[in-house]
Amino acid sequence: MRTKNILQISRPRFWIYLLGPFLVGLVAGIPTLNLEAFKIPVNAYAWIVITLGAYFTLPANLLVYGINDIFDYETDILNEKKQTYETLVHPHQRHGLWMAIIATNLPFLIPTLIATAKHPWSIVALIGFLFFGIGYSLPPIRAKTKPFLDSAFNILYIFPGIYAYLLLQEPQTLDWRLCIAGALWCMAMHAYSAVPDIEADRGAKINTIATELGHRRTLWFCMSAYSLATIMSVHAINILGYALGALYIGLMALSLTTKHQKTLFNYYTWFPKINTISGLALFLYALLLP
Repeated sequence: MRTKNILQISRPRFWIYLLGPFLVGLVAGIPTLNLEAFKIPVNAYAWIVITLGAYFTLPANLLVYGINDIFDYETDILNEKKQTYETLVHPHQRHGLWMAIIATNLPFLIPTLIATAKHPWSIVALIGFLFFGIGYSLPPIRAKTKPFLDSAFNILYIFPGIYAYLLLQEPQTLDWRLCIAGALWCMAMHAYSAVPDIEADRGAKINTIATELGHRRTLWFCMSAYSLATIMSVHAINILGYALGALYIGLMALSLTTKHQKTLFNYYTWFPKINTISGLALFLYALLLP
């Protein structure tokens, strides 16, 4: 498979969804860092951070989206988004894509697992990412074809942040309310992303939260999840939590004003930009206002 195809399948516009949480978790764990508590040399941690930061660009995204595309041909062939906005993976490309996924992931994962073996909770977080990221698309779980479980499995996006934080801090310092807020945000992100695919998924007889609830009820689900995420996060990020909550709730409200698929898809194309801005705001908040 050509390098250009591999890059397209990894969805560079979405890399920030994994790299962003990793960086936010990292800067959140630094302010109260106890260097004497490290169980391996500090310079080794620096290399782990660099390695994992690189991992959550192309390799991790190729793992998540590549496996998704391998098993989604029947619905993707009916989806106009795959012909223009993304890339369609044909059956004859599957073997090459599997090889690319393995070749880009193992060189990062094996040394990282070994290097952080003395930090079992960080390993649990990394395994959590792999389990939910792979199980979302891969049989026999294939959560993406099971309404509500498909959104639940998208909590995979919070695990890079938890992993980065637990590289630097003990698990008892982890704010579980923020983890719940992040999980709700991930579930809403997935459900909203599934709305433009309703017609294609129904045509391929694939069930998702969006095909189950329909257009409007899915958007109301997203609005509710974003509202709960706001409530669960404001104790830690104060006014920023309200601002981000209003941004996402506003996008859902705007999306509720139309039933036209093309208009809704246009709103959806704003989503990566909004998520990038939100991630940057969280990163700067964690970095500058610990």
